[in-house]
Amino acid sequence: MFELNTERLTITEFTPDMAQAVHENSLDEDTRRFVPDEVFETVGDAAETIDFLMSQYGGCEGPLVYPVLRRDGENIGYVQAVPLGDGVWEIGYHIGARYTGHGYATEAVKAFLPVIMERIGISEMAGVCLAENIASLKVMEKCGFILKFKGIDDYQGERREICRYLYQG
Repeated sequence: MFELNTERLTITEFTPDMAQAVHENSLDEDTRRFVPDEVFETVGDAAETIDFLMSQYGGCEGPLVYPVLRRDGENIGYVQAVPLGDGVWEIGYHIGARYTGHGYATEAVKAFLPVIMERIGISEMAGVCLAENIASLKVMEKCGFILKFKGIDDYQGERREICRYLYQG
């Protein structure tokens, strides 16, 4: 069982009863705008994805996605490591709109990076986001990612202005 605790958060494994919170956290405008493939329109869609993500916990092939809970047990989002191929992994994170602005994403990513990188045996982690996603850019910079590219490239099937970052642990 994966469990990582910070001052205010617990990063743990998904359980089926988290589907409602995952669904609700995915419906905000920022998710629709920046990561539309992570919007779960129904609780059933969220439950189906959670089942798949739970099946990945036994190995290191990924994606390795873990819910982020406040210490009071409230599910506020997730943090993830996703394989891109050729040994390259990408960090991902999302905090539901009603919980943003409190530094939760930065706290979760800072705690998660060294643990997950050691687990999967990598020394670098990529980070990619739309250039207009200012909150995500700030999280990566606060967590020690270095900007390697800013320009037009493919992002979720479209040509968009993106930023590519690299973290070296």
